[in-house]
Amino acid sequence: FPEGGIRDGACSLLEGAPLRAGASTLADMAGVPIVRCVILGSDRLYGKRNWMPLWRTPVWIAFGQAISHFPELEKSVARARIEQELADGFQRLYAELRRKFQLTRDDLPHPPRERMRSQPKNPRRRLHRAAANAVDFAMCVSMNLMQSRHRLNGRSAEEMDRYVVECEKLTPHEYYAAPKDVGLVAAIQNANGSSLTWRSPIETEFPRNNVARADFFPSGRGKAAPTVIMLHALMSATHIGYRRWAAQFNELGWNACFVHLPYHYSRVPRGHWNGELAITADLIRNAEGLRQGVIEVRQLIGALRDHGYSEFGILGTSYGGWIGALLAMVERDLRFVALMCPIVNVEHAIWQNPGTAFMRRELRRAKIAPELVARHFHLSSPLHNEPACDPARVLFVSGDFDLIARPADIDAIQQKWRGSELLRFPQGHFGYRVMRETVMRLKERGF
Repeated sequence: FPEGGIRDGACSLLEGAPLRAGASTLADMAGVPIVRCVILGSDRLYGKRNWMPLWRTPVWIAFGQAISHFPELEKSVARARIEQELADGFQRLYAELRRKFQLTRDDLPHPPRERMRSQPKNPRRRLHRAAANAVDFAMCVSMNLMQSRHRLNGRSAEEMDRYVVECEKLTPHEYYAAPKDVGLVAAIQNANGSSLTWRSPIETEFPRNNVARADFFPSGRGKAAPTVIMLHALMSATHIGYRRWAAQFNELGWNACFVHLPYHYSRVPRGHWNGELAITADLIRNAEGLRQGVIEVRQLIGALRDHGYSEFGILGTSYGGWIGALLAMVERDLRFVALMCPIVNVEHAIWQNPGTAFMRRELRRAKIAPELVARHFHLSSPLHNEPACDPARVLFVSGDFDLIARPADIDAIQQKWRGSELLRFPQGHFGYRVMRETVMRLKERGF
């Protein structure tokens, strides 16, 4: 430690405090260069629970270029120059780590006394955590069982490489560009029932998935009312709950639209479960499914606008929240975007998420490296992008015990999308409280 000890908070040079003279003195006396190094996360090791077996404590390390000891300068001038170079270099490395790894507040240096401080025991909270973890774990097991039905072939790595190379040329606005669908406008004009169907602009190998569908629930105000577009979770069990929420939105004076996302509900190919094909080890199909969902919702919004509807809000959960976040990257005119437990960190979703253990095994077997997958994040990972709409109209909702959409990731994107709001509740990824609380918050804010 060139400082001669550990300093935290405002006393740390990472927060702008002056550098102690030890490092510059040693470099000058030894007549050797000095290499800058910033380590973040090691202060977590003060917490007792971080020494538990199998508990992973992430640590981030950055090295800078070597600094000369400036033998051509006078001793006092050389030491002052070394101190200045070190201080500036530490700040740059610190900023680089925060930016590159999307670090949250909890990842940044904390005093040892804070890390060692035991949290007051709350039996009720512990019970909530245990119940939430049990439900999340059970759902993760079922997701892995579903994924085990889908294996990659010997050409998967080559196909993925070609796909990524083509996608690297595109911006999000190009990738999610929505062609106008005249047939959809006509379907809205001539709709006798509540269902709208149209040909998806993305062709897949499954004919049933190539027909987009949205269930429309108009309010008594008709076109004068704003419209909320509901985007469901992955492998959503039933549409009944969404229909009930649609009725509540109608009572509030809103039109409601429930979108059948790719590979779900009416779009499930024969011989498969609801949502089974949306997320598997086939990352190209996953990406094209997300793309399909975003483009179809953009087509729906455009067609409704052409038909006289003017204001739109997005209400997305989990997988639907992921699509909603991608929509926010390309749609400027949205009244609100409420994202409940959304998947925003694709890197974690693939390589650390307990619900994708089988996927990881298949990807490694096919020799598809994380570095290759990361080259698509500029199109598929909300955490690596900025919103096109007003961030003040974005509401993030997370569960304290969520094992899939980690609270730390939701915190990180909320900080990056400056002006957005964050709500947190004591539940896991799979729960019903967040929907009720989210709608209440939207009402409070006058959306």
